[in-house]
Amino acid sequence: MTEGPGPDTPEERPPQDAPGEPQAEAPYAEAPPEAPHADAPDEAPEEAESAGGEGQPGLRASIEAILLVVDEPVAEITLAQLLERPRGEVAATLRELAAEYTEQGRGFDLREVAGGWRFYTRDVCAPVVERFVTDGQQARLTQAALETLAVVAYRQPVSRARVSAVRGVNSDGVMRTLTLRGLIENAGQEPETGAHLYRTTGYFLERLGLRDLGELPELAPFLPDDLPEDIVEET
Repeated sequence: MTEGPGPDTPEERPPQDAPGEPQAEAPYAEAPPEAPHADAPDEAPEEAESAGGEGQPGLRASIEAILLVVDEPVAEITLAQLLERPRGEVAATLRELAAEYTEQGRGFDLREVAGGWRFYTRDVCAPVVERFVTDGQQARLTQAALETLAVVAYRQPVSRARVSAVRGVNSDGVMRTLTLRGLIENAGQEPETGAHLYRTTGYFLERLGLRDLGELPELAPFLPDDLPEDIVEET
């Protein structure tokens, strides 16, 4: 017969933590990290749009580039359509640029005139610009340009090939320069060869103070004695 525990024998119990000792926490599985939302917006989208994408000009740079090459004011709606941006955003950018140029004291300003926007030289710079136009642009044609202009003036309408033949050197580059300066212009084509013909312009007469080509001085007294006869006769 099995004897039970005596009265003085303590009953065995499961061990308990001593008072004051922290209880061990049961292990737990960590929650998986939250996946990033695919639809989370990028930071500062407006700044990215204003600056333009990589290799692409921003709105401000695009507006400045366009206004630098126009010869008449450009409307806000035209810029908005071209740049594919809201008209309000384009209008606000134009006004910001105009204010910045004024604040920085630039030699030019951006004005809204005749329903559009365009760059203009600042009023305080007028004396400098006038001096450049009246003195600097009188700038001295080269000897080659003067020779070419004289040939065109006395032989017009005349082709570039004929000018080169008279001068004895290729004159295509000089002819382009005179055309850009507004001293000569296209006068149609030669019927036989289809070559472009050139003549002097009204600006040429204005610069020389002439009313018409009939007031050009006689050329014969200025010709060298050894000039070929065919050129003398045609002149």
